[in-house]
Amino acid sequence: MEKFNHTVTEFILAGFTRDPGMQLVLFVLFLVVYSVTVVGNITLIVLICTDPRLHTPMYFFIGNLSFLDLWYSTVYTPKIMVTCVSEDKRISFAGCVAQFFFSGGLAYSECYLLAAMAYDRYMAISKPLLYAQVMTQSVCMGLVAASYLGAFVICGIFTHETFTMTFCGDNVIDDFFCDLPPLVRLACDVKDNYYIFLYFVLASNVLTPIVFILASYLFIIAAISRIRSTQGQLKAFSTCSSHLISVTLYFGSILYIYYRPKSSYSLEQDKIVSLFYTVVFPMLNPMIYSLRNKDVKEALRKLLKMIAS
Repeated sequence: MEKFNHTVTEFILAGFTRDPGMQLVLFVLFLVVYSVTVVGNITLIVLICTDPRLHTPMYFFIGNLSFLDLWYSTVYTPKIMVTCVSEDKRISFAGCVAQFFFSGGLAYSECYLLAAMAYDRYMAISKPLLYAQVMTQSVCMGLVAASYLGAFVICGIFTHETFTMTFCGDNVIDDFFCDLPPLVRLACDVKDNYYIFLYFVLASNVLTPIVFILASYLFIIAAISRIRSTQGQLKAFSTCSSHLISVTLYFGSILYIYYRPKSSYSLEQDKIVSLFYTVVFPMLNPMIYSLRNKDVKEALRKLLKMIAS
């Protein structure tokens, strides 16, 4: 295998600000957000694993989404907190490679998993009589395994292609993590075939799941429109509302970063938006899927009573 070709041995993460007071405020903020993220996602995973009423395909996917969010946030937030309180803003070349690989693999896995969840909702609402036969345990596990495997294989190739470019001159990454746009700006031999591969990666890992999700919801909307009672329509739609919120927030922020016109590019705006889908979004998902769900809230009350007794 071709070795990584580089003239720099480390990068410097510029972060958000150099003001010590503001850095301390950001450290506390990130600490709170990360703590809530860890507690929220672990709690949701425990509830889904321990409560028999949550042993269904829908909650199986939600549990895997929480697992992804837990590790996704861990790839970024601890390093961000360290750079907030330390004068040493460096990240080694190997550390940057690892962060790039795992962040991309987890992000693309989440894209595929959200698409699998849309398929699950499609089967539950459009094909209710076939749902139990189609969405078996082996099928659900296969969809999740395919999401992980496909995402990490593609991201492994993409990481290799990115870090075999030559990085020369300035080694300051004007961001809080090793993201693609600032890395490409530091490379001095970006070839046209790299951009072709980049568009392929983004299309296969982001646009394809979006198209699949949109198609699934077109069929879901058609199925809901055939339900005669308003109460039945609301009940069917409520099972999709949490997933729709997650899809809108997650893909919306990614599309804003990577697909908007270059004429509207703003580095500071990119930092804020990327902060949302890397740090804030993993914290919001447990709230989205628990506060709006009676079964999860009941399982939580049951667990708290068990702990209290």
